[in-house]
Amino acid sequence: MAASRYRRFLKLCEEWPVDETKRGRDLGAYLRQRVAQAFREGENTQVSEPEACDQMCESLARLHANYYKLKYPRPRDTNFSGLSLEEYKLILSTDTLEEFKEMNKGMWKKLQEKFAPRDPEEKHKAWARALSRLHT
Repeated sequence: MAASRYRRFLKLCEEWPVDETKRGRDLGAYLRQRVAQAFREGENTQVSEPEACDQMCESLARLHANYYKLKYPRPRDTNFSGLSLEEYKLILSTDTLEEFKEMNKGMWKKLQEKFAPRDPEEKHKAWARALSRLHT
């Protein structure tokens, strides 16, 4: 029975696409990593919780097959920003997020320097001032 579970997960891994634009953050890559960890001995791996394993595989298969997207179709493909799917993919790519970090790094450093306390007592006073501003 463990062998069939292993083969189902392998099939799911083969079918699940890897998004190269999301290096280190891709669900397909993470899924492959977790399957490799969970089934270290391949088909000979003993599954301690078979029901939970089967449920996880079925849930992932439903996600991969777009079960919920098809079951609950949207009347229009709209969103609050008005951006297209391709624009979202570009914005959420690892390279673009790294560029945003670099752009904001200067601003972050400026804020740190501006609000960084000089000594521990000043740190306490700075936090008290910040909290009092929030409550007023």
